[in-house]
Amino acid sequence: MPPPPKSPWRPLRYPLLRSLWIASVASNVGTWLQSVGASWMMTTLTPSSTQVAMVQVATSLPMFLLALPSGALADVMDRRRLLVVTQSWMLASAAGLALVSALGGVTPGLLLLFTFLLGLGTAFNGPAWQAILPELVPREELPEAIVLNSVGFNIARAAGPALGGLIVAAAGPTATFALNAVSFLGVLAVLLRWKRPVEESVLPTERFFGAMQTGARYVRHAPELIAVLWRGTAFVFCGSALWALLPVVARVELGRGPGAYGLLLGLLGVGAVSAAFVLPHLKRNNSTDLVVIVATLVFAGGMLTLAFVRNFPLILFAMLLAGGAWLSALSSMNVAFQTSLPAWVRARALSVYLLTFYAGLSAGSALWGLLADHFGLRVSLVAAAATTVVALLATARFHLRSGEGLNLSPSRQWPAPIVAHEPEPDRGPVLVNVEYEVDPAQAAEWSAAMRELRRSRLRDGAYEWGLFADASEPNHHVEQYLVASWIEHLRQHERETVADRELKRKIRTFQTEPGPPKVRYLIAERPGDPATPRPLSSPDPPA
Repeated sequence: MPPPPKSPWRPLRYPLLRSLWIASVASNVGTWLQSVGASWMMTTLTPSSTQVAMVQVATSLPMFLLALPSGALADVMDRRRLLVVTQSWMLASAAGLALVSALGGVTPGLLLLFTFLLGLGTAFNGPAWQAILPELVPREELPEAIVLNSVGFNIARAAGPALGGLIVAAAGPTATFALNAVSFLGVLAVLLRWKRPVEESVLPTERFFGAMQTGARYVRHAPELIAVLWRGTAFVFCGSALWALLPVVARVELGRGPGAYGLLLGLLGVGAVSAAFVLPHLKRNNSTDLVVIVATLVFAGGMLTLAFVRNFPLILFAMLLAGGAWLSALSSMNVAFQTSLPAWVRARALSVYLLTFYAGLSAGSALWGLLADHFGLRVSLVAAAATTVVALLATARFHLRSGEGLNLSPSRQWPAPIVAHEPEPDRGPVLVNVEYEVDPAQAAEWSAAMRELRRSRLRDGAYEWGLFADASEPNHHVEQYLVASWIEHLRQHERETVADRELKRKIRTFQTEPGPPKVRYLIAERPGDPATPRPLSSPDPPA
Protein backbone atom coordinates (compact mmCIF):
# COMPACT_ATOMS: atom_id res chain seq x y z
CA MET A 1 0.00 0.00 0.00
CA PRO A 2 1.52 3.38 -1.01
CA PRO A 3 2.31 5.86 1.79
CA PRO A 4 -0.17 8.70 2.35
CA PRO A 5 0.50 11.77 0.23
CA LYS A 6 2.46 14.60 1.86
CA SER A 7 0.94 18.06 2.12
CA PRO A 8 2.68 20.76 0.05
CA TRP A 9 2.46 23.01 3.13
CA ARG A 10 4.84 20.86 5.23
CA PRO A 11 8.03 22.77 4.28
CA LEU A 12 6.58 25.96 5.83
CA ARG A 13 7.74 24.57 9.17
CA TYR A 14 11.21 25.87 8.34
CA PRO A 15 11.44 29.59 9.29
CA LEU A 16 13.75 30.78 6.52
CA LEU A 17 11.75 29.03 3.80
CA ARG A 18 8.53 30.40 5.30
CA SER A 19 9.83 33.99 5.29
CA LEU A 20 11.17 33.73 1.74
CA TRP A 21 7.97 32.07 0.55
CA ILE A 22 5.69 34.77 2.01
CA ALA A 23 7.90 37.53 0.61
CA SER A 24 8.05 35.87 -2.81
CA VAL A 25 4.25 35.51 -2.92
CA ALA A 26 3.95 39.26 -2.32
CA SER A 27 6.58 39.93 -4.98
CA ASN A 28 4.86 37.65 -7.47
CA VAL A 29 1.56 39.45 -6.84
CA GLY A 30 3.39 42.62 -7.84
CA THR A 31 4.73 40.90 -10.95
CA TRP A 32 1.23 39.91 -11.99
CA LEU A 33 -0.03 43.44 -11.34
CA GLN A 34 2.69 44.62 -13.70
CA SER A 35 1.83 41.95 -16.28
CA VAL A 36 -1.85 42.91 -16.33
CA GLY A 37 -1.02 46.61 -16.47
CA ALA A 38 1.53 46.19 -19.29
CA SER A 39 -0.66 43.86 -21.39
CA TRP A 40 -3.69 46.08 -21.00
CA MET A 41 -1.72 49.26 -21.68
CA MET A 42 -0.43 47.71 -24.91
CA THR A 43 -4.00 47.01 -26.08
CA THR A 44 -4.72 50.75 -25.63
CA LEU A 45 -1.53 51.79 -27.46
CA THR A 46 -1.94 49.54 -30.52
CA PRO A 47 -4.62 47.27 -32.05
CA SER A 48 -2.01 44.74 -33.22
CA SER A 49 -2.28 41.21 -31.76
CA THR A 50 1.41 40.76 -32.55
CA GLN A 51 2.38 43.79 -30.45
CA VAL A 52 0.23 42.56 -27.56
CA ALA A 53 1.82 39.11 -27.78
CA MET A 54 5.25 40.79 -27.85
CA VAL A 55 4.76 41.78 -24.20
CA GLN A 56 4.95 38.07 -23.36
CA VAL A 57 7.96 37.73 -25.68
CA ALA A 58 9.77 40.65 -24.00
CA THR A 59 9.14 39.02 -20.63
CA SER A 60 10.45 35.58 -21.56
CA LEU A 61 13.12 36.35 -24.19
CA PRO A 62 15.80 37.40 -21.64
CA MET A 63 15.58 34.00 -19.99
CA PHE A 64 16.19 32.39 -23.35
CA LEU A 65 19.20 34.62 -24.01
CA LEU A 66 20.76 34.55 -20.54
CA ALA A 67 19.70 31.30 -18.91
CA LEU A 68 23.06 29.56 -19.27
CA PRO A 69 25.17 32.51 -18.05
CA SER A 70 22.82 33.08 -15.11
CA GLY A 71 22.99 29.41 -14.12
CA ALA A 72 26.79 29.43 -14.25
CA LEU A 73 26.91 32.58 -12.11
CA ALA A 74 24.58 31.01 -9.55
CA ASP A 75 26.90 28.00 -9.22
CA VAL A 76 30.23 29.83 -9.08
CA MET A 77 29.28 32.79 -6.86
CA ASP A 78 27.29 33.23 -3.65
CA ARG A 79 23.63 32.72 -4.55
CA ARG A 80 22.32 35.02 -1.84
CA ARG A 81 24.39 37.94 -3.13
CA LEU A 82 23.30 37.26 -6.69
CA LEU A 83 19.64 37.26 -5.61
CA VAL A 84 20.12 40.60 -3.80
CA VAL A 85 21.52 42.13 -7.01
CA THR A 86 18.75 40.74 -9.23
CA GLN A 87 15.95 41.82 -6.88
CA SER A 88 17.45 45.33 -6.74
CA TRP A 89 17.65 45.45 -10.55
CA MET A 90 13.99 44.48 -10.90
CA LEU A 91 12.95 47.07 -8.31
CA ALA A 92 14.78 49.79 -10.26
CA SER A 93 13.29 48.66 -13.60
CA ALA A 94 9.72 48.63 -12.27
CA ALA A 95 10.21 52.03 -10.64
CA GLY A 96 11.58 53.42 -13.91
CA LEU A 97 8.54 52.25 -15.86
CA ALA A 98 6.21 53.70 -13.22
CA LEU A 99 7.97 57.07 -13.48
CA VAL A 100 7.85 57.17 -17.30
CA SER A 101 4.19 56.14 -17.26
CA ALA A 102 3.32 58.77 -14.65
CA LEU A 103 4.90 61.41 -16.92
CA GLY A 104 2.81 60.19 -19.87
CA GLY A 105 5.78 59.16 -21.97
CA VAL A 106 5.06 55.46 -22.56
CA THR A 107 5.11 54.22 -26.17
CA PRO A 108 4.85 50.60 -27.37
CA GLY A 109 8.63 50.54 -27.78
CA LEU A 110 9.34 51.92 -24.30
CA LEU A 111 6.84 49.55 -22.72
CA LEU A 112 8.56 46.59 -24.37
CA LEU A 113 11.99 47.95 -23.33
CA PHE A 114 11.11 48.20 -19.64
CA THR A 115 9.40 44.81 -19.79
CA PHE A 116 12.61 43.42 -21.28
CA LEU A 117 14.70 45.01 -18.51
CA LEU A 118 12.50 43.39 -15.90
CA GLY A 119 12.91 40.12 -17.79
CA LEU A 120 16.70 40.48 -17.52
CA GLY A 121 16.38 40.53 -13.75
CA THR A 122 14.10 37.52 -13.84
CA ALA A 123 16.60 35.69 -16.06
CA PHE A 124 19.43 36.07 -13.54
CA ASN A 125 17.11 35.52 -10.59
CA GLY A 126 15.42 32.29 -11.75
CA PRO A 127 18.19 29.65 -11.60
CA ALA A 128 19.59 30.99 -8.30
CA TRP A 129 16.13 31.12 -6.70
CA GLN A 130 15.28 27.54 -7.62
CA ALA A 131 18.76 26.32 -6.69
CA ILE A 132 18.48 27.56 -3.08
CA LEU A 133 15.40 25.42 -2.35
CA PRO A 134 17.44 22.32 -1.35
CA GLU A 135 19.40 24.53 1.06
CA LEU A 136 16.20 25.41 2.93
CA VAL A 137 14.65 21.95 3.52
CA PRO A 138 15.88 18.35 4.00
CA ARG A 139 16.18 16.41 0.75
CA GLU A 140 13.25 14.13 1.58
CA GLU A 141 10.97 17.19 1.61
CA LEU A 142 12.37 18.73 -1.58
CA PRO A 143 9.44 17.53 -3.79
CA GLU A 144 6.96 19.22 -1.43
CA ALA A 145 9.10 22.39 -1.41
CA ILE A 146 9.09 22.45 -5.22
CA VAL A 147 5.31 22.11 -5.29
CA LEU A 148 5.01 24.75 -2.55
CA ASN A 149 7.08 27.10 -4.70
CA SER A 150 4.59 26.55 -7.53
CA VAL A 151 1.67 27.01 -5.13
CA GLY A 152 3.05 30.37 -4.02
CA PHE A 153 3.47 31.48 -7.62
CA ASN A 154 -0.08 30.46 -8.43
CA ILE A 155 -1.56 32.07 -5.33
CA ALA A 156 -0.03 35.24 -6.74
CA ARG A 157 -1.43 34.34 -10.16
CA ALA A 158 -4.89 33.98 -8.63
CA ALA A 159 -4.79 37.22 -6.61
CA GLY A 160 -2.52 39.39 -8.75
CA PRO A 161 -4.47 39.49 -12.02
CA ALA A 162 -7.80 40.09 -10.26
CA LEU A 163 -6.27 42.90 -8.21
CA GLY A 164 -4.46 44.15 -11.29
CA GLY A 165 -7.67 44.37 -13.27
CA LEU A 166 -9.36 46.33 -10.48
CA ILE A 167 -6.37 48.64 -10.04
CA VAL A 168 -6.08 49.29 -13.79
CA ALA A 169 -9.79 50.06 -13.94
CA ALA A 170 -9.64 52.36 -10.90
CA ALA A 171 -6.22 54.03 -11.13
CA GLY A 172 -4.66 53.05 -14.45
CA PRO A 173 -1.62 50.88 -15.34
CA THR A 174 0.85 53.28 -13.69
CA ALA A 175 -0.31 52.20 -10.25
CA THR A 176 0.43 48.55 -11.04
CA PHE A 177 3.98 49.42 -12.08
CA ALA A 178 4.59 51.35 -8.86
CA LEU A 179 3.18 48.58 -6.66
CA ASN A 180 5.38 46.05 -8.42
CA ALA A 181 8.45 48.11 -7.53
CA VAL A 182 7.42 48.16 -3.86
CA SER A 183 6.80 44.38 -3.87
CA PHE A 184 10.51 43.60 -4.22
CA LEU A 185 11.36 45.19 -0.86
CA GLY A 186 10.11 42.22 1.20
CA VAL A 187 12.29 39.68 -0.63
CA LEU A 188 15.30 41.98 -0.32
CA ALA A 189 14.75 42.33 3.44
CA VAL A 190 14.68 38.53 3.97
CA LEU A 191 17.72 37.96 1.75
CA LEU A 192 19.75 40.62 3.54
CA ARG A 193 19.01 38.97 6.91
CA TRP A 194 19.89 35.46 5.68
CA LYS A 195 23.28 34.27 6.96
CA ARG A 196 23.99 31.70 4.28
CA PRO A 197 26.73 29.20 5.25
CA VAL A 198 29.90 29.48 3.19
CA GLU A 199 30.58 26.40 1.08
CA GLU A 200 34.17 25.28 1.62
CA SER A 201 36.31 23.91 -1.20
CA VAL A 202 40.05 23.36 -1.42
CA LEU A 203 39.90 23.94 -5.18
CA PRO A 204 39.72 27.34 -6.91
CA THR A 205 36.38 28.59 -8.21
CA GLU A 206 35.44 27.34 -11.65
CA ARG A 207 35.86 29.73 -14.53
CA PHE A 208 32.68 31.25 -15.90
CA PHE A 209 32.67 29.81 -19.43
CA GLY A 210 33.97 26.46 -18.25
CA ALA A 211 31.13 26.32 -15.73
CA MET A 212 28.61 26.92 -18.53
CA GLN A 213 30.08 24.10 -20.62
CA THR A 214 30.10 21.74 -17.65
CA GLY A 215 26.42 22.41 -16.93
CA ALA A 216 25.38 21.82 -20.53
CA ARG A 217 27.47 18.63 -20.67
CA TYR A 218 25.87 17.32 -17.48
CA VAL A 219 22.37 17.70 -18.91
CA ARG A 220 23.41 16.23 -22.25
CA HIS A 221 24.48 12.98 -20.58
CA ALA A 222 21.49 12.66 -18.23
CA PRO A 223 18.62 10.88 -20.07
CA GLU A 224 16.18 11.58 -17.23
CA LEU A 225 16.79 15.32 -17.71
CA ILE A 226 16.61 15.20 -21.49
CA ALA A 227 13.16 13.59 -21.22
CA VAL A 228 11.89 16.52 -19.13
CA LEU A 229 13.36 19.04 -21.58
CA TRP A 230 11.57 17.50 -24.56
CA ARG A 231 8.25 17.14 -22.78
CA GLY A 232 8.39 20.54 -21.12
CA THR A 233 9.44 22.51 -24.20
CA ALA A 234 6.71 20.95 -26.34
CA PHE A 235 4.07 21.70 -23.71
CA VAL A 236 4.95 25.38 -23.14
CA PHE A 237 5.50 26.08 -26.86
CA CYS A 238 1.95 25.04 -27.64
CA GLY A 239 0.39 26.28 -24.41
CA SER A 240 1.89 29.76 -24.76
CA ALA A 241 -1.00 30.61 -27.11
CA LEU A 242 -3.41 30.81 -24.19
CA TRP A 243 -1.24 33.24 -22.20
CA ALA A 244 -0.26 35.38 -25.19
CA LEU A 245 -3.76 35.75 -26.69
CA LEU A 246 -5.92 35.88 -23.58
CA PRO A 247 -5.88 39.73 -23.34
CA VAL A 248 -6.97 39.98 -26.99
CA VAL A 249 -9.78 37.47 -26.42
CA ALA A 250 -10.97 39.42 -23.37
CA ARG A 251 -10.92 42.82 -25.06
CA VAL A 252 -11.83 42.05 -28.69
CA GLU A 253 -13.83 38.81 -28.73
CA LEU A 254 -15.62 39.21 -25.40
CA GLY A 255 -15.74 43.02 -25.42
CA ARG A 256 -14.80 43.26 -21.76
CA GLY A 257 -12.53 45.49 -19.70
CA PRO A 258 -9.41 44.97 -17.59
CA GLY A 259 -11.43 43.65 -14.65
CA ALA A 260 -12.66 40.71 -16.74
CA TYR A 261 -9.14 40.04 -18.03
CA GLY A 262 -7.82 40.02 -14.47
CA LEU A 263 -10.62 37.65 -13.47
CA LEU A 264 -9.70 35.24 -16.27
CA LEU A 265 -6.06 35.23 -15.16
CA GLY A 266 -7.17 34.93 -11.55
CA LEU A 267 -9.21 31.80 -12.30
CA LEU A 268 -6.15 30.28 -13.96
CA GLY A 269 -4.29 30.87 -10.69
CA VAL A 270 -7.12 29.53 -8.53
CA GLY A 271 -7.18 26.38 -10.64
CA ALA A 272 -3.44 25.98 -10.21
CA VAL A 273 -3.58 26.39 -6.42
CA SER A 274 -6.47 23.90 -6.22
CA ALA A 275 -4.50 21.40 -8.29
CA ALA A 276 -1.63 21.57 -5.78
CA PHE A 277 -3.85 19.88 -3.20
CA VAL A 278 -5.09 17.23 -5.61
CA LEU A 279 -1.73 16.49 -7.23
CA PRO A 280 -0.23 14.42 -4.36
CA HIS A 281 -3.28 12.13 -4.46
CA LEU A 282 -3.07 11.80 -8.25
CA LYS A 283 0.62 10.89 -8.11
CA ARG A 284 0.00 8.38 -5.35
CA ASN A 285 -1.92 6.05 -7.66
CA ASN A 286 -0.73 7.15 -11.12
CA SER A 287 2.56 7.56 -12.90
CA THR A 288 4.03 10.98 -13.59
CA ASP A 289 3.66 10.29 -17.32
CA LEU A 290 -0.09 9.72 -16.98
CA VAL A 291 -0.58 12.87 -14.88
CA VAL A 292 1.24 14.97 -17.50
CA ILE A 293 -0.68 13.41 -20.39
CA VAL A 294 -4.09 14.12 -18.82
CA ALA A 295 -3.04 17.64 -17.81
CA THR A 296 -1.82 18.39 -21.35
CA LEU A 297 -5.13 17.29 -22.88
CA VAL A 298 -7.13 19.37 -20.39
CA PHE A 299 -5.04 22.44 -21.20
CA ALA A 300 -5.60 21.89 -24.93
CA GLY A 301 -9.33 21.79 -24.14
CA GLY A 302 -9.01 25.20 -22.45
CA MET A 303 -7.56 26.69 -25.65
CA LEU A 304 -10.39 25.20 -27.70
CA THR A 305 -12.89 26.74 -25.29
CA LEU A 306 -11.34 30.17 -25.84
CA ALA A 307 -11.58 29.60 -29.58
CA PHE A 308 -15.27 28.63 -29.80
CA VAL A 309 -17.13 29.58 -26.61
CA ARG A 310 -18.41 33.10 -25.90
CA ASN A 311 -20.31 32.33 -22.70
CA PHE A 312 -18.28 34.13 -20.03
CA PRO A 313 -19.09 31.87 -17.04
CA LEU A 314 -18.22 28.81 -19.12
CA ILE A 315 -14.91 30.40 -20.14
CA LEU A 316 -14.17 31.12 -16.48
CA PHE A 317 -14.74 27.45 -15.63
CA ALA A 318 -12.48 26.40 -18.53
CA MET A 319 -9.72 28.71 -17.24
CA LEU A 320 -10.09 27.15 -13.78
CA LEU A 321 -9.43 23.70 -15.28
CA ALA A 322 -6.66 25.00 -17.54
CA GLY A 323 -4.86 26.54 -14.56
CA GLY A 324 -4.98 23.23 -12.70
CA ALA A 325 -3.68 21.42 -15.77
CA TRP A 326 -0.82 23.92 -16.21
CA LEU A 327 0.39 23.46 -12.64
CA SER A 328 -0.04 19.67 -12.68
CA ALA A 329 2.06 19.29 -15.82
CA LEU A 330 4.81 21.77 -14.96
CA SER A 331 5.11 20.83 -11.27
CA SER A 332 5.41 17.16 -12.19
CA MET A 333 8.19 17.95 -14.65
CA ASN A 334 9.92 20.33 -12.22
CA VAL A 335 10.02 17.66 -9.52
CA ALA A 336 11.37 15.10 -12.00
CA PHE A 337 14.11 17.52 -13.05
CA GLN A 338 15.19 19.00 -9.72
CA THR A 339 15.27 15.75 -7.77
CA SER A 340 17.75 14.37 -10.33
CA LEU A 341 20.37 17.07 -9.73
CA PRO A 342 23.35 17.13 -7.32
CA ALA A 343 24.15 20.42 -5.60
CA TRP A 344 27.32 21.26 -7.53
CA VAL A 345 25.54 21.62 -10.89
CA ARG A 346 22.00 22.45 -9.77
CA ALA A 347 21.76 26.07 -10.93
CA ARG A 348 23.50 25.39 -14.26
CA ALA A 349 21.27 22.44 -15.09
CA LEU A 350 18.18 24.37 -14.03
CA SER A 351 19.31 27.18 -16.33
CA VAL A 352 19.25 24.74 -19.26
CA TYR A 353 15.71 23.76 -18.26
CA LEU A 354 14.65 27.41 -18.00
CA LEU A 355 16.38 28.14 -21.31
CA THR A 356 14.29 25.56 -23.16
CA PHE A 357 11.16 26.57 -21.23
CA TYR A 358 11.40 30.25 -22.12
CA ALA A 359 12.57 29.52 -25.65
CA GLY A 360 9.32 27.61 -26.14
CA LEU A 361 7.32 30.36 -24.43
CA SER A 362 8.93 33.16 -26.48
CA ALA A 363 8.79 31.39 -29.83
CA GLY A 364 5.27 30.12 -29.22
CA SER A 365 3.94 33.52 -28.13
CA ALA A 366 5.37 35.20 -31.24
CA LEU A 367 4.13 32.45 -33.57
CA TRP A 368 0.56 32.33 -32.23
CA GLY A 369 0.38 36.14 -32.24
CA LEU A 370 1.44 36.32 -35.89
CA LEU A 371 -0.98 33.54 -36.77
CA ALA A 372 -3.82 35.43 -35.05
CA ASP A 373 -3.00 38.62 -36.97
CA HIS A 374 -3.06 36.85 -40.34
CA PHE A 375 -5.77 34.22 -39.88
CA GLY A 376 -7.72 35.26 -36.80
CA LEU A 377 -7.79 34.31 -33.12
CA ARG A 378 -9.90 31.20 -33.60
CA VAL A 379 -7.53 29.69 -36.17
CA SER A 380 -4.51 30.42 -33.98
CA LEU A 381 -6.04 28.88 -30.84
CA VAL A 382 -7.29 25.79 -32.69
CA ALA A 383 -3.87 25.33 -34.31
CA ALA A 384 -2.22 25.61 -30.89
CA ALA A 385 -4.57 23.02 -29.36
CA ALA A 386 -4.05 20.61 -32.26
CA THR A 387 -0.27 21.07 -32.09
CA THR A 388 -0.43 20.32 -28.35
CA VAL A 389 -1.92 16.90 -29.04
CA VAL A 390 0.54 16.18 -31.86
CA ALA A 391 3.50 17.20 -29.65
CA LEU A 392 2.18 15.00 -26.85
CA LEU A 393 2.18 11.98 -29.16
CA ALA A 394 5.61 12.86 -30.56
CA THR A 395 7.24 13.07 -27.11
CA ALA A 396 5.42 10.16 -25.45
CA ARG A 397 8.52 7.95 -25.75
CA PHE A 398 10.40 10.22 -23.33
CA HIS A 399 9.39 8.83 -19.95
CA LEU A 400 9.53 11.06 -16.87
CA ARG A 401 11.53 9.60 -13.99
CA SER A 402 11.98 11.11 -10.56
CA GLY A 403 15.31 11.10 -8.74
CA GLU A 404 13.72 11.15 -5.29
CA GLY A 405 15.19 7.75 -4.45
CA LEU A 406 18.77 8.76 -5.31
CA ASN A 407 21.27 9.99 -2.75
CA LEU A 408 22.90 12.88 -4.59
CA SER A 409 24.78 14.35 -1.63
CA PRO A 410 28.59 14.51 -2.01
CA SER A 411 30.26 11.19 -1.18
CA ARG A 412 33.59 12.76 -0.13
CA GLN A 413 35.11 9.27 -0.33
CA TRP A 414 37.08 9.49 -3.58
CA PRO A 415 40.64 10.06 -2.32
CA ALA A 416 42.94 12.50 -4.01
CA PRO A 417 45.25 10.90 -6.59
CA ILE A 418 48.67 9.81 -5.30
CA VAL A 419 51.18 11.12 -7.82
CA ALA A 420 54.96 11.38 -8.04
CA HIS A 421 54.81 15.13 -8.88
CA GLU A 422 51.79 17.36 -8.42
CA PRO A 423 50.97 18.66 -11.92
CA GLU A 424 50.16 22.29 -12.62
CA PRO A 425 46.39 22.78 -12.27
CA ASP A 426 45.83 23.83 -15.89
CA ARG A 427 47.95 21.06 -17.44
CA GLY A 428 45.99 18.81 -19.69
CA PRO A 429 44.22 17.11 -21.17
CA VAL A 430 44.45 14.23 -18.72
CA LEU A 431 43.89 10.66 -19.86
CA VAL A 432 42.76 8.38 -17.03
CA ASN A 433 43.22 4.61 -17.50
CA VAL A 434 41.44 2.20 -15.16
CA GLU A 435 42.21 -1.51 -15.47
CA TYR A 436 39.69 -4.20 -14.48
CA GLU A 437 39.85 -7.99 -14.24
CA VAL A 438 36.32 -9.32 -14.88
CA ASP A 439 34.91 -12.84 -15.12
CA PRO A 440 33.79 -13.33 -18.78
CA ALA A 441 30.64 -15.09 -17.50
CA GLN A 442 29.52 -11.79 -15.97
CA ALA A 443 30.49 -9.63 -18.94
CA ALA A 444 26.90 -8.67 -19.89
CA GLU A 445 25.95 -7.45 -16.41
CA TRP A 446 29.29 -5.69 -16.04
CA SER A 447 28.88 -3.91 -19.40
CA ALA A 448 25.43 -2.65 -18.37
CA ALA A 449 26.90 -1.21 -15.16
CA MET A 450 29.75 0.36 -17.13
CA ARG A 451 27.26 2.13 -19.39
CA GLU A 452 25.89 3.83 -16.29
CA LEU A 453 29.45 4.66 -15.20
CA ARG A 454 30.10 6.19 -18.62
CA ARG A 455 27.24 8.63 -18.09
CA SER A 456 28.56 9.44 -14.62
CA ARG A 457 32.08 10.17 -15.92
CA LEU A 458 30.79 12.39 -18.73
CA ARG A 459 28.38 14.26 -16.44
CA ASP A 460 31.13 14.95 -13.90
CA GLY A 461 33.71 16.40 -16.29
CA ALA A 462 35.07 13.90 -18.83
CA TYR A 463 34.59 14.85 -22.48
CA GLU A 464 35.49 11.47 -24.00
CA TRP A 465 35.08 7.94 -22.66
CA GLY A 466 35.92 4.48 -23.96
CA LEU A 467 35.97 0.86 -22.80
CA PHE A 468 38.40 -1.67 -24.29
CA ALA A 469 38.86 -5.43 -24.01
CA ASP A 470 42.30 -7.04 -24.12
CA ALA A 471 42.48 -9.36 -27.17
CA SER A 472 45.04 -11.62 -25.44
CA GLU A 473 43.38 -11.73 -22.00
CA PRO A 474 39.57 -11.97 -22.19
CA ASN A 475 39.12 -11.04 -18.53
CA HIS A 476 41.23 -7.86 -18.82
CA HIS A 477 39.43 -4.58 -19.61
CA VAL A 478 40.59 -0.98 -19.69
CA GLU A 479 38.39 2.05 -19.13
CA GLN A 480 39.71 5.34 -20.49
CA TYR A 481 38.36 8.85 -20.20
CA LEU A 482 39.71 12.28 -21.03
CA VAL A 483 39.41 15.35 -18.81
CA ALA A 484 40.33 18.86 -19.95
CA SER A 485 42.86 19.56 -17.18
CA TRP A 486 44.30 18.28 -13.92
CA ILE A 487 42.18 20.71 -11.89
CA GLU A 488 39.07 19.49 -13.70
CA HIS A 489 39.92 15.92 -12.73
CA LEU A 490 40.30 17.00 -9.11
CA ARG A 491 36.86 18.58 -9.36
CA GLN A 492 35.53 15.17 -10.41
CA HIS A 493 36.56 13.94 -6.98
CA GLU A 494 34.51 16.70 -5.32
CA ARG A 495 31.50 16.14 -7.60
CA GLU A 496 31.09 12.43 -6.90
CA THR A 497 27.76 11.70 -5.19
CA VAL A 498 26.82 8.85 -2.90
CA ALA A 499 24.80 7.35 -5.78
CA ASP A 500 27.93 7.46 -8.00
CA ARG A 501 29.89 5.78 -5.23
CA GLU A 502 27.36 2.98 -4.90
CA LEU A 503 27.53 2.36 -8.65
CA LYS A 504 31.32 2.04 -8.46
CA ARG A 505 31.04 -0.38 -5.56
CA LYS A 506 28.67 -2.47 -7.66
CA ILE A 507 31.22 -2.51 -10.47
CA ARG A 508 33.93 -3.61 -8.04
CA THR A 509 31.89 -6.76 -7.24
CA PHE A 510 32.50 -8.02 -10.77
CA GLN A 511 36.29 -8.05 -10.35
CA THR A 512 38.03 -11.41 -10.10
CA GLU A 513 41.07 -10.05 -8.26
CA PRO A 514 41.03 -8.52 -4.77
CA GLY A 515 41.84 -4.89 -4.21
CA PRO A 516 41.06 -1.79 -6.20
CA PRO A 517 41.62 -1.55 -9.95
CA LYS A 518 44.90 -0.06 -11.11
CA VAL A 519 44.68 3.56 -12.18
CA ARG A 520 47.12 5.45 -14.39
CA TYR A 521 47.04 9.18 -15.13
CA LEU A 522 48.62 10.35 -18.38
CA ILE A 523 49.04 14.09 -18.88
CA ALA A 524 49.58 15.64 -22.31
CA GLU A 525 53.26 16.47 -22.76
CA ARG A 526 54.79 19.67 -24.00
CA PRO A 527 57.48 18.64 -26.49
CA GLY A 528 60.90 19.91 -25.44
CA ASP A 529 59.85 20.74 -21.88
CA PRO A 530 62.08 18.70 -19.51
CA ALA A 531 59.76 19.45 -16.59
CA THR A 532 56.84 17.68 -18.22
CA PRO A 533 55.42 15.03 -15.84
CA ARG A 534 55.50 11.49 -17.08
CA PRO A 535 52.56 9.11 -16.79
CA LEU A 536 51.59 8.74 -13.15
CA SER A 537 50.11 5.62 -11.61
CA SER A 538 48.04 5.40 -8.47
CA PRO A 539 46.65 2.51 -6.42
CA ASP A 540 43.57 4.40 -5.30
CA PRO A 541 40.50 3.63 -7.37
CA PRO A 542 38.12 5.94 -9.13
CA ALA A 543 35.56 3.39 -7.99
